[in-house]
Amino acid sequence: MNLNLQPKHTVLPGFTPALGFTIFYLSLIVLIPLSAAFLKTSLLTWDAFWATVTAPRVMASYRLSFGAAFIGAAINAVFGLLVAWVLVRYKFPGKRIIDALVDLPFALPTAVAGIALTAVYAPNGWLGSILEPHGIKVAFTPLGVVVALTFIGLPFVVRTVQPVLEDLEAEAEEAAVSLGANRWQTFTKIIFPAIAPALLTGFSLAFARAIGEYGSVIFIAGNMPMISEITPLLIITKLEQYDYAGATAIAVVMLVISFVLLLIINGLQWWNAKRNGSIK
Repeated sequence: MNLNLQPKHTVLPGFTPALGFTIFYLSLIVLIPLSAAFLKTSLLTWDAFWATVTAPRVMASYRLSFGAAFIGAAINAVFGLLVAWVLVRYKFPGKRIIDALVDLPFALPTAVAGIALTAVYAPNGWLGSILEPHGIKVAFTPLGVVVALTFIGLPFVVRTVQPVLEDLEAEAEEAAVSLGANRWQTFTKIIFPAIAPALLTGFSLAFARAIGEYGSVIFIAGNMPMISEITPLLIITKLEQYDYAGATAIAVVMLVISFVLLLIINGLQWWNAKRNGSIK
């Protein structure tokens, strides 16, 4: 007897129209704008393109943008995991308030975040006045860029890791302890392998978000060429100078580098899932 368990009618349209709508939507929102950047860049000769994207000022902005984004995402990977762990494993007064504060960088306009961070970390600010006598200057330095990118990237790590921790059974940890494992062994052998894919995903999301951040950075960075000027600001500067081809050339380089980095991170996620047996 042949039992056909496939439903004849579904809520959503079939595969063919759904795939068509998906491709159309992605093309309209993602592919066409990105293609326009490549087409605009093609107006430059190869020598002009190379001279634009490898200028000393541009290279300095690459180092700051990608370096600060990586450091900010790495900081969030550590402390975002800690915040998610506290929110999942402990009950304490004000837990709902802290949980809501995690999402504040999502809701807060980036310009407002930048102004607030600058006011706090400026030499005459609440924290800046304490750090300044110790020789630690945050505002208007590359360190300020790292602070801003860490601020806007925290929710990505917390909200990615938190559901995985909620689904992680405490019995596995108790079993490891009963077998003589210490806290470090329990974390490295039981907890970390289970949350590693989610943590890597949160890191990649925070990193990708930080690379293109603009509003929260320009106020606290100081925007000094060769020192604290990020690449998105340099693109805006070229647009204001009506150098559209130069702006799109830098944007294409950022796009290609970001795509390669995300491809590597996705490959690491696939490798980790395959090693843990999630993929056959």
